[in-house]
Amino acid sequence: MIIVMKPGAEPRNIKAVLSFVEKNGLQTHLSRGEEVTIIGIVGDKSKLPTENLISFKDVDHVVPVTESYKLANKKFHPEPTAVKAGSTSVGPGTMTIMAGPCAVESEEQLMTIARAVKKSGASFLRGGAYKPRTSPYSFQGLEAEGLRYMQEAARETGLATICEVVSQEAIEAASKYVDMIQIGARNMQNFILLKEAGRSGMPVLLKRGLCATIDEWLNAAEYIIAEGNPNVVLCERGIRTFETATRNTLDLSAVPVLKEKTHLPVIVDPSHSTGAYKYVPPMAKAAVASGADGLMIEVHDNPSCALSDGPQSLTFENFDRLTGELAPFCELAGRPLIK
Repeated sequence: MIIVMKPGAEPRNIKAVLSFVEKNGLQTHLSRGEEVTIIGIVGDKSKLPTENLISFKDVDHVVPVTESYKLANKKFHPEPTAVKAGSTSVGPGTMTIMAGPCAVESEEQLMTIARAVKKSGASFLRGGAYKPRTSPYSFQGLEAEGLRYMQEAARETGLATICEVVSQEAIEAASKYVDMIQIGARNMQNFILLKEAGRSGMPVLLKRGLCATIDEWLNAAEYIIAEGNPNVVLCERGIRTFETATRNTLDLSAVPVLKEKTHLPVIVDPSHSTGAYKYVPPMAKAAVASGADGLMIEVHDNPSCALSDGPQSLTFENFDRLTGELAPFCELAGRPLIK
């Protein structure tokens, strides 16, 4: 349920509504827009008769919220959210590029890549220190050592940093070294991990699960926000379908659907979705056109020798070419590149 206050509602009248709702054992979430103030209500609505709310001064009307996710819902928070991480932020009105290797392999490798992606226009360095792999025999990441390399790269380049986490211990370690944590597709419905990410207070990038619907994805975000952490960015990274021409099927229609349903920023990962470097540039441009707030792109100094996901990684030359080609698309979409 949301309570829509009249334009120019007096602060004391807004406070009276908040006090009434909270005294009845429900939670309130206040959203102040330029013209209208909205009060979101979470809890057992049977304790709160609608007719009592309508009688309060400056209350315009009450709207039921039928979706199971509330705090991520645009009805609760009509204005788009900007999520700050390090020296930069994601959404709205700008285009953020996160770039780097799928896995951190060495300090020298990461520093080389960080300098290159910074030069080409990235504002985030992405790098995996914890790698949940399909095979238990694949490279699993350098863990804390990789996180320290991320921190060093950030110090030298000024890039914000993001790394995937797979456990509470990984969250605790990552919080000491990086600016943002990522919940990967395989853990989208790991509800214990989502709660821990929420309790950490760190900005969270939440990737869509392999077979998740948009509502399931938004409910996963709700787990994080419900713990008191509103700093969530959604990442469309492709879903599993019957099609085998690409690694996954990139669902770009999810971007405008999410823009209608939620206030959270939305970015797109054309690397994991396609699984092939040659498809990354056209899908990155399409993502900008669809309304995405950012892109996550895998870049490696030597993709043929990468320990993880080399076939989908761009070389420095290809990444630099892509960012140059993206610039006019971003300007046309009204979201200039953050550098």
